[in-house]
Amino acid sequence: MSEEMQGGIIKKFLYVNRRAPYGTIYALESLEVVLISAAFEQDVSLAFIDDGVYEIVKGQDTKASEMKNFSPTYRALEGYDIEKLYVEKESLAERGLTEADLLVPVKVLSRGEMADLMESNDVVLSF
Repeated sequence: MSEEMQGGIIKKFLYVNRRAPYGTIYALESLEVVLISAAFEQDVSLAFIDDGVYEIVKGQDTKASEMKNFSPTYRALEGYDIEKLYVEKESLAERGLTEADLLVPVKVLSRGEMADLMESNDVVLSF
């Protein structure tokens, strides 16, 4: 029986994280929505561009902001079958970061490749 006949259509969701991890609720909200989507067995990917790349930088210290450091949660995504993490190469370079500065394995894409990735998904949500 096809997935449609069983009522379980799998869609490809891409969550685009564009904002710094602290100071607003966007990054944490994105992470929560990603985990919920994975629980419903959707095809989930995450992209980090602009200041969103800071969400997955190693060694975050949030004491001064008095906010909980939720970055370790990104290491748990693999346990939810969320293994497609992408970072825009130009966003890393503009912030003086490299792939080695990140706390989870990612695929680094150029801006053009990131645009293609967005186009290939059924649903793209930006945070």
